[in-house]
Order: sequence, then C-alpha cells, then structure tokens
Amino acid sequence: MSSMTRSTVKLGPISHIGIVVDDCEKAAEWWSRVFGVEFSTDVYVLDESTHFTFRGQPAKSRMKASISPMRSSPSSPEMDLVFVELVEVMEGESPHTEFMRKYGEGLQHVAFSVEDLDQTVADLVPEGIVPILQYHFTTNLEGIDYRVKEVYLNTAEFPGMGGTTIQLIELKPVES
Repeated sequence: MSSMTRSTVKLGPISHIGIVVDDCEKAAEWWSRVFGVEFSTDVYVLDESTHFTFRGQPAKSRMKASISPMRSSPSSPEMDLVFVELVEVMEGESPHTEFMRKYGEGLQHVAFSVEDLDQTVADLVPEGIVPILQYHFTTNLEGIDYRVKEVYLNTAEFPGMGGTTIQLIELKPVES
C-alpha cells in the first residue's frame, strides 16, 4: 500500500484463525500429536441469550470448539500470540456451515481485534462489507467482567478472499 493510500478501517492485531472441521476433538488430538498444540473443548450455544443473528435474522446455532491456549511470546511477554480455533457445527446455520458445504474442512475465518466494533462496521458499509453474523455477551476473565461483541463479515464473497471470512472482536471491561 502506498503512503498516499488510506485504508477504510484500521484493524487491530490478529486474535485467532478459525478452521472448520468435521470433528473438533479428533482434529485437536491430531494437532496435539503432530504439532504439540494443546486444546480445550467446549460447546457454545448462540441464541437469543447472546443476541445472535445470522444474515439479519434471529437465529440459533450450537457449536463445539477446540481452542488452543493464548500464550505470550518470550520476546514480547505482554503480547498474546494468535490462537487456533477448531470449529465443529453441531446444529443450526452459520458461516461455518456455508463454508463446509462449499469447501469442506479448512480455514474459514481470520479474527481481528478492534477498538470500536460499531464504528468499524459502519465505516465498512460503503465498501459493501456488512455483518452476516453477530452476537454479544458478557464474560468473566481472570476476575474481570468483559463485554464481548463479535461480527463475521461478508468478506468471503469478495474476490481475493478465497472464501475466508473476516471476524471482528471488541473486548472491553464492563464499567461498574
């Protein structure tokens, strides 16, 4: 990109990559055996309790995900490294099921952190980039409550993306 070109938005660091698989526990075992990457596996339900929408409509989806732990780099201990998420859709429609039908198993999304999710999404609309999946929830991490907002964008439809979806994540402490 030349110094004269300005980007539409500024993304933060890559949070993780999401790989859609038929069986996340089997895939996690393979990653562990071959590459030494350990995973924790949980089932996630996205529904009205997480304000889940898919393609603009309220939806429900149940997924099993195996997630590698976030670690710090020895050369930069304050910076988390990218983690791997293995996603198995158990029921419902999502970008993951669409990807699986079209491509089979593979790299489905790349997730980036952003400071202001709503503004980033609004700035992308003129480019024709809009959310196809969104949800938000509150969680507790190491004793601190955080508000998590996530969207998947329709980027898989654009030339040069190879079917890959961009996910945006905003994580902010809940103010008392």
